[in-house]
Amino acid sequence: MEQLFGIYLLVINAAGCLLMLADKRRAQKKRWRIPEATLMGVAAAGGSVGVLAGMYLFRHKTLHKKFTLGVPAILIAQLALLGWAASGFKGI
Repeated sequence: MEQLFGIYLLVINAAGCLLMLADKRRAQKKRWRIPEATLMGVAAAGGSVGVLAGMYLFRHKTLHKKFTLGVPAILIAQLALLGWAASGFKGI
């Protein structure tokens, strides 16, 4: 099960990073854009590291508070949830 979860995280984070690249290129060409809700949804679905990496690798959405604050907040929440799961869901 852990191996499957690891593969999922690799895929969703690669997708997040590639979506940021695709949206950046579309913005440069003044073409149809990937909705911000989609990018945030991928981050929330476990791709926050990929979306965050894509933001800074491609210098995309780095001036948008929704992304500069939102994506790191999602990542922190995901890490907290992962830590809680690793502890056997003890506490709270």
